[in-house]
Order: sequence, then structure tokens, then C-alpha cells
Amino acid sequence: MSLTERTTLPLARAINEGLRAAMAENDRVLLMGEDIGPLGGVFRVTDKLQAEFGSARVLDTPLAEAGIVGSAIGLAMNGYRPVLEIQFDGFIFPAFNQIVTQLAKITSRHDGAVSMPIVIRVPYGGHIGAVEHHQESPEAYFAHTPGLRVVAPSTPNDAYWMIQQAIASPDPVLFFEPKAKYWQKGEVDPSAPSAPLHTTRVARPGTDVTVVGYGAMVTTLLQAAEVAQSEGVSLEVIDLRSVSPIDYEPLLASVRKTGRVVVAQEAQGGASVGGEIAAHIGEHAFYSLQAPVLRVSGYDVPFPPAKLEGIYLPDADRVLEAVDRTMHY
Repeated sequence: MSLTERTTLPLARAINEGLRAAMAENDRVLLMGEDIGPLGGVFRVTDKLQAEFGSARVLDTPLAEAGIVGSAIGLAMNGYRPVLEIQFDGFIFPAFNQIVTQLAKITSRHDGAVSMPIVIRVPYGGHIGAVEHHQESPEAYFAHTPGLRVVAPSTPNDAYWMIQQAIASPDPVLFFEPKAKYWQKGEVDPSAPSAPLHTTRVARPGTDVTVVGYGAMVTTLLQAAEVAQSEGVSLEVIDLRSVSPIDYEPLLASVRKTGRVVVAQEAQGGASVGGEIAAHIGEHAFYSLQAPVLRVSGYDVPFPPAKLEGIYLPDADRVLEAVDRTMHY
């Protein structure tokens, strides 16, 4: 049974309910991934879905990411809407060739005659104390690739609706799930979607500095905003929700209001989504800026061992340090 009334759910369960709703609505939607059947996935996001919809629609696959994506491409060509789970962010790279050279290009290659309604779910990011290849943020690789859509919800309600919107899209969608927030609870309203899939939202209004992020980073920005408010500084928190394409107008409207911007992400700073945002603001809101656009990010090194993740990952203190810098230019 799908949700019928407002309720409070963890983000992981909200995705589960969104998948259930999409599968109930369209019998061409099927799930594929490693250990997603009886186990329900490493993070239990697909818990009980195989029992409800059967093993023909919730498929446990071999440990072969390239094979999972390649099989999904064939299924999509035959009218199905596969939803794939990549067990951890760093495990996506064996499928990188299939994603960027095939999945992203097939529709263009066929002049629009063949659509690729495939969703690739990617638990991503740090803060879970895991080992190498389990805490990475590879979204920029895919945002850089024409033909792919890339989104990242930050709240359970967005997760519930955005997974359904992604499944309904005729184009391939990389659905980055902030796994550190899987157990963070929030209200889910099944009556209507909060916004279209690629819509930026103002998560917290403010007047002094615009702080921008997506996925798990939005929680960090909201924490920073609480601290800043106690010190007399008003931060406007912008949740991108989508990193390809980016809905820039709400962001630019905020920049024109505050004149100061801090962009935050867990991923490395070089050649990143944050750098693209900073460049776009410089091109389209330069005369509104009272200070340079500042970036807070992971460092340009491989993701460190778990004991060092607190040094590597941006936290509220690093965001507030950047806010202080931009306020004193």
C-alpha cells in the first residue's frame, strides 16, 4: 500500500515509499541491483518491495555494475523503466563507460526516437565512517556529461517525490541519495509534489549572505544559519535539488538580494559543481556582488580513512568561517 496521508519518515523510507508508488502506478517500472531483493539493499531502501512485487520486478543482480547498466539499456529499449541501485558511490565507476558513452548518448544518436527512462540510484557522500570507495561524491562526472540528468534530494518529502519524478522522466537520471541522511526524519506529504524535479528552492530565507548546497550539505548549511542568526547574521539557504540542469533563477534572485555568496559541497573543489555555480553567478550577477563568491568543499585529495573524515568534510564551522570572510571583504 502506498502512502495516503501526511506522515513523518526517515529519508530512506521515503525513497522506499516513492519506489512503491511508482511501481504500483506502472508495471513497467522494475528495480535492479546487488542484494536489493530479500535483503532490501545495504541501507534497506528497497525493503519488502520484492515480497510485494515479485522477483521479476525486483531483481537481485550479479556484482557487475557495467552489466546492470547495460542490461537496463536493453530493457529501456523494450519499453521498461529500470531503476538501478549502485550499492555505494565509488562502485559506480565500473559502469562509467556504459553510462557516459552509451546511456547518455543513445537518445541523441537516434535523433530522439529512442528514449532512455533509466534511474540510477547512488548512495553518496561521507559522514558514515566507512572505508575507501564508500564515501565519495562523484556527481560532477555525470553533471559534466550531456544527456544525463543529476539530482540530489535533501529532505524526506523531496526524496519521496523526486524519485517518482525521476522514474517518470524520459531521460536517464542519476539520483544521488545522501546516505548520511537516510535516517533523518521529516514530514512527507503524498498529496502533491513540492516542486518540479529540476527546481531550486529557498530552504531558509535570509538577507545578509546566500549559502548554496545540495543533498546532505543542506542540513549543514541550515545548522550554520542557526548559529549565524544567534550572532546577528542572516543566511539565506539555497537547496539546488538538481545539479544538472540547475535552476539558476532562484539562486540569482537571492544573490541580487544579499550580494554575498558561499557555495558548499562535500566533493573536491577542483572542476566541480561548486565551481560551475560560482562562474555562473560571476557571469549573470556580477554587479550585485559585494564580495567574491567563496567555496567550501572537500579537499583535492582522495577521500581519507574514516578517522580523518571530520577534517576532510565541510562542517558548519567551515561554512561560518567563509561567511565571516565574505562579510569582511
